Amino acid sequence: YRELEGIVINTFQELEPFALSSLSRSLSPPVYAIGPVLDLNGPIQWHPNRAQQVAIMQWLDQQPRSRVVFLCFGSMGSLSVPQVREIAAGLEQSGQRFLWSLREPPKGKIHLPTDYSNFNDVLSKDFLERTAEIGLVCGWVPQVTVLAHPAIGGFVSHCGWNSILENLWHGVPIATWPVYAEQQMNAFEMVRELGLAVEIRLDYREGSDLVRAEE
Repeated sequence: YRELEGIVINTFQELEPFALSSLSRSLSPPVYAIGPVLDLNGPIQWHPNRAQQVAIMQWLDQQPRSRVVFLCFGSMGSLSVPQVREIAAGLEQSGQRFLWSLREPPKGKIHLPTDYSNFNDVLSKDFLERTAEIGLVCGWVPQVTVLAHPAIGGFVSHCGWNSILENLWHGVPIATWPVYAEQQMNAFEMVRELGLAVEIRLDYREGSDLVRAEE
């Protein structure tokens, strides 16, 4: 890569001054921080269920300003059934309004997460009925559109880089829950280095304990 004339990255000086300064002093090709580069319209084409998107936005329109916690773990993110049930219990116990993008884990190594055909298969009995007045559980969501909605007051995120930039753009408080890959480093940076997020979890290593409902 030393033969390259430059590297373009999606960040900006105010967010990562130390990292960019370190790169500028190294022997690597020059690094150009051109961010934040955002698709503020959202990738609508990824999901054909237009009716679901309309229903989500109509539900948000009915909620008080800055009172809804948005839980979303990315297009590739999913959680185990025991962890899903702990989250559900925590949401119900809190009484907090919520919008939860819940997706089924991949069925094989080459597959991607999909929307559940029936949320009752994974959630505790009657959870949807008991929380109908305060919450909405759905599949894939247009994340950037949801973050822009005035009803959103908090974001529980997997800390993918695009999600972090979208969140910072819209100024929504974030709680970190990395799931895989570089998300753990992103979460650490947001919580420990920048002080721009609070920690639910920083370590996604296999075998770590469940995050309990009380947390």
